[in-house]
Amino acid sequence: MSEKYNPVAFDPHAFAEEACKRDPAFRDAYEGMADEFAALAELLRARQRAGLTQTELAARMGVSQPVVARIEGSVGNRKHAPSLATLRRYAEACGQRLVIRFEPKQDSAA
Repeated sequence: MSEKYNPVAFDPHAFAEEACKRDPAFRDAYEGMADEFAALAELLRARQRAGLTQTELAARMGVSQPVVARIEGSVGNRKHAPSLATLRRYAEACGQRLVIRFEPKQDSAA
C-alpha cells in the first residue's frame, strides 16, 4: 500500500500570534526577539531579490554553503551573531549594500 505524502500546514505567524495571546512569557520572549526576526527576514529577502540559492550566494562570498546557512541561522542566536564585515559581504554578494539605522522607539501608550 502506497501512502501519499500529505504535509501538515504550519503557519508560524499564526502560531506565534495565538501563543502570545495565551502565554505572557512567550509573548515577552517573542517580542524581545523582534529585531532578530526582522534581521533574518531582511537577509532572506536580500537573497531572494538576488535570485540566489545559499550555494550560489556562498560561491559569490567565497565560502561554503554551510557557512551561509550558519549566517542566516545565527541571526536569532545571541551567542553567535554575524559581524558587520560578514553582513557587508553577504549584502555585496546579493548585489546590495548594508545599511544600518536607528529609529525612535514607538510609544505604545500613544
